[in-house]
Amino acid sequence: MRRVRDVILGADRSMSERVQYGVTFSSSKSGDFAAFVRYREPGVNLRLMRGGRLRGRYPHLIGGTVKRVRISDEKTARARAAELKAMVKEWCSLGTAAKAPRR
Repeated sequence: MRRVRDVILGADRSMSERVQYGVTFSSSKSGDFAAFVRYREPGVNLRLMRGGRLRGRYPHLIGGTVKRVRISDEKTARARAAELKAMVKEWCSLGTAAKAPRR
């Protein structure tokens, strides 16, 4: 989890994190990017709140509107670091459009 957290926070200077209701959220001025969920399961489960708004090609992003990324271990986290950084950069570039209702 620490490696994934470092990748997310290091991808853009506007990213920050907070703990709310026992869940760690990664956020920027565009809103909440993702939350670490299912702590009891092995590996990292990252839920992207408005992941459906991302338009890039991310092969490990699974789901409909609320998307998720499953990272099983540190080796996988290193392998997917570039993809995760690209997601964060795209999210941060959306700005206020990320919070607007979808049409």
